[in-house]
Amino acid sequence: MIILALQGIQKSFGAHEVLKEVTFTLQQGERMGLVGVNGSGKSTLMKIIAGQETCDRGTVSIQKGLRLGYLAQQGELTGEETVLETLESVFEPQRQMERELRSLEEQMSQCGEKPEELKRLGNRYDALTREFEHRNGYGWRSSVQGVLAGLQLREYADQKTGLLSGGERTRLCLGRMLLTEPDLLLLDEPTNHLDLKSIAWLEEYLRSYRGAVLVVSHDRYFLDRVCSRMAELLLGTLETYDGNYTEYLEKRTQVYETRMKAWEAQQKEIARQEAIIAMYRRFNREKSIRLAESREKRLDKIERLEKPQEEGTVRFRFETRRRTGDDVLLTDRLSKGYGDRTLFHDLNLHIRAGDRIALIGDNGTGKTTLLRCLTGEERPDAGTIRWGAGVDLGYYDQHQSGLHEDKSVLDEVWDRFPRMDQSDIRGALGLFLFTGDEVFEPVHTLSGGEKGRVALTELMLHKDNVLLLDEPTNHLDMDSREVLEDALRDFPGTILAISHDRYFINRFAEKIWCLDQDGIREYLGNYDSYFEKINRDQEPDGGDASRMTKTALDKEKKRSREEQRRLLEKKEKIRSVEKEIAEKEQEIGRMEMKMADPATYQDADTAAELSRLYREAQNRLEALYEQWEELDNPEL
Repeated sequence: MIILALQGIQKSFGAHEVLKEVTFTLQQGERMGLVGVNGSGKSTLMKIIAGQETCDRGTVSIQKGLRLGYLAQQGELTGEETVLETLESVFEPQRQMERELRSLEEQMSQCGEKPEELKRLGNRYDALTREFEHRNGYGWRSSVQGVLAGLQLREYADQKTGLLSGGERTRLCLGRMLLTEPDLLLLDEPTNHLDLKSIAWLEEYLRSYRGAVLVVSHDRYFLDRVCSRMAELLLGTLETYDGNYTEYLEKRTQVYETRMKAWEAQQKEIARQEAIIAMYRRFNREKSIRLAESREKRLDKIERLEKPQEEGTVRFRFETRRRTGDDVLLTDRLSKGYGDRTLFHDLNLHIRAGDRIALIGDNGTGKTTLLRCLTGEERPDAGTIRWGAGVDLGYYDQHQSGLHEDKSVLDEVWDRFPRMDQSDIRGALGLFLFTGDEVFEPVHTLSGGEKGRVALTELMLHKDNVLLLDEPTNHLDMDSREVLEDALRDFPGTILAISHDRYFINRFAEKIWCLDQDGIREYLGNYDSYFEKINRDQEPDGGDASRMTKTALDKEKKRSREEQRRLLEKKEKIRSVEKEIAEKEQEIGRMEMKMADPATYQDADTAAELSRLYREAQNRLEALYEQWEELDNPEL
């Protein structure tokens, strides 16, 4: 049964046409995901459906009596009631019915010898009890507790809503909306402000939800788990695909390729017909002109296919200038806290060359602080950090705090790479969709996603071999995330990335580090592997990655000392070879001066001997250069 139908929806803001021709239907119980690049009109379309915006043209048809829930429609919190009272207020009708049932029980107990009154009260009690049961009268308190636990709000149950943070208020409004159980849920980025546990709970809740769901989300893993149908807003129009997000990606590519082939075939045929018409007209005879006109009429009747279009997408790759040694990072008893609050303590971490690690954990556990300590932006309270040989460290800050707000996009990047030509800088920015006059826009006018693309431009140009990434997919549209994942997949260096994006983690990670108050636990594999292990209560693959035994720690320190000794020996060999190269080049220079002197060739034997010594010196110099290149290789 169709509960929602949109026909020919159009919406413009000034001269900017956001929605051109949007038509689709939503069935009862269907869960549809709505995707599109940033600015494509997803939130505008949701507001039109919810009645918060009006469309310029078109119709929105909603089933009569349909109860619709939209997160932004839930009203302002009073600030005076507690979190628990806010959630329980949803069930005020059930609470009123419960009070009436208690009152009826008391009245029936006092009827005595009044059978007619007792019968009347009994009939009312029976009817009210059935209604009470139908409206989950006995289970609503359990539902409230489930939402409190699922959205990580239980510790705030007795707190006034006016004291909550923005993220906590959003979670509370989401929980209140879910408890109302509307027939249609409109969810715009529902996973924002949720940690991984809360997102997993919401997924399970929506998978078993009896109503219909229309959801806008950048969380592709969430869309895979929840949705059975996808809709894409592209250049103002909307197309739907059966299946979840992964299936939609495959089908969208197939549809695009099919349409492009059909358009190219039609263009080829049109060009062929136009060439024949031009040839007939060149003959300039009555018959050939009639043939040309006849073909022109047939050509005019052809229904021209539109060229398939795609939104602009980022395209880039990460390269490195050199390779690191085997040991990239070693920390010893690393600790950090603020005031009386300890974020982490005694972390003994080891990252090896080529590791691809996702760092996860609840909000507030210190993941970003740990990365800032590793980059030197913050000082740890205790412990040591030692980076290995040949490490070039690149850091992506999710807040882009390193960008200069008053500079233009071009100057922001060019000032960091002053030796590059402007054309090369603009070429790099073009890869991230900054074209034409857009490169002269001030940084402070950019959206979060655009600032992220500027930061990625700089990271790409640095060519670092170790990347520390803090929520790199935040603010990026889905196509940009796909390209970033492809770039990281082909990256030859080492990656440590904080992320709540499980789809992203699945595509790049080979290890999971889970940070909590007890340290870091290591799990081999991607997010799916980690999730399966914790659901089966399996032990971490690496035990507690932050707490080595004394024996293991001693071994690490011994390896470190041996590595240091090996590096010193290697440096000494390099200096020795460089010295011999310099001497050999001077010797060859002296020989070349003699060979340039005509007097040298007055004695044939002397000339021949000099020529032989010169060839030997050249061969020795080439061998020395090869030896120097081998010694300078960080892998050795």
